[in-house]
Amino acid sequence: MELFKVNGKINSGKLALSILVPTLGGSLAGAFANRNTQEEYGELKKPSFSPPPWIFPVAWTALYTSMGVAKYRAAQKAALKNEEAKVLVPYNLQLGLNFLWSFLFFKWGLRGTALAEMVLMLAAITWTTYEFYQYDRTAGTLMVPYIAWVMFAMGLNASIWQLNK
Repeated sequence: MELFKVNGKINSGKLALSILVPTLGGSLAGAFANRNTQEEYGELKKPSFSPPPWIFPVAWTALYTSMGVAKYRAAQKAALKNEEAKVLVPYNLQLGLNFLWSFLFFKWGLRGTALAEMVLMLAAITWTTYEFYQYDRTAGTLMVPYIAWVMFAMGLNASIWQLNK
């Protein structure tokens, strides 16, 4: 429970909303972007390091939950200094880019564009992590697995794009 405390308190409503937005948003973006695309994705050539499909929803649920907790912690601390925008601007930017990627890659089949967009997303995640860390070390640290996963996903995206030109 200490993870959810900021200055000794838990704001349950803000914590729940901070977790719900990326988790539900990611699920909805994935559902809409992946509608009627799984057969096509299944036919693509994939690199040897491509994980089984069930890994993706498990990983993303954990990552969205972690980034929600990180956002909650950083925003709560930044709000004490009336500097919430410093953490919310990069966070919202990276989250929007995260949701957009699924449409670029799956729905519209723009795998090269999705790769370029992912480079921007990684930069926005790194910026977010830096800003979170300035207010709360735990919040910054909670973003590190997300960075690692997106770097892995970038390699996967690049490989699939190259194998299926």
